[in-house]
Amino acid sequence: MRDDPSPLNPVPPFALVLFLVIIGVEAAFSLGARGLIGGPGAVGWRAGAIEDYGFHPEILRWMIETGHYPAEHLRRLVTYAFVHGSFTHALFAGVLILAMGKFLAEVFRHWAVLALFAVSTMAGALVYALLPGQQPWLIGAFPGVYGLIGGFTYVLWLRLGQVGANQARAFTLIGVLMGLQLVFALLFGAAPTWVADVAGFVAGFAASVPLSPGGWARLRARLRHE
Repeated sequence: MRDDPSPLNPVPPFALVLFLVIIGVEAAFSLGARGLIGGPGAVGWRAGAIEDYGFHPEILRWMIETGHYPAEHLRRLVTYAFVHGSFTHALFAGVLILAMGKFLAEVFRHWAVLALFAVSTMAGALVYALLPGQQPWLIGAFPGVYGLIGGFTYVLWLRLGQVGANQARAFTLIGVLMGLQLVFALLFGAAPTWVADVAGFVAGFAASVPLSPGGWARLRARLRHE
């Protein structure tokens, strides 16, 4: 006799690991800032992590100008995603990773979803570095999260096309998110880090073509019916 299948699909391990790492790091910062762990020096853990693992455009420009690319700075293209400005910042990113990771794992191979997150994270940092002038540190997983949203949008775009529906509906989620960012920017002001989020989304959408199963063939078939 077969067991009844669970009505809820399990969260894929890679998404759970990313979530736990992000929340674990943030928990250490939050507890340290309150003096609950780490002693007096723990108060500065977040600031120190931003300087050691965050991404700053000036660092990339220095590497390009000098021709030196030390690993301690190259790693920043990815490690900045695991340092956040607050518990709320980290929790929101982690929850979106769980949601998007669960959806994409039903379509992509698990390694491909991780690659999508990594590519989008790096693309967000590289595009952010192109902004002129002095910019603040780039931290947080949102460029990678927006990359996963790009993958979600690509899958939805294909599915809507297969049933003859309006494919523009696939971009509803990213439109809502960018609209919310605009509202917050108007009300409270905003750093130009949103550029990294948009770059992550575009990179995620584009990278979904080669990373999804039969991606190129499915895209060609979809375009032939346009």
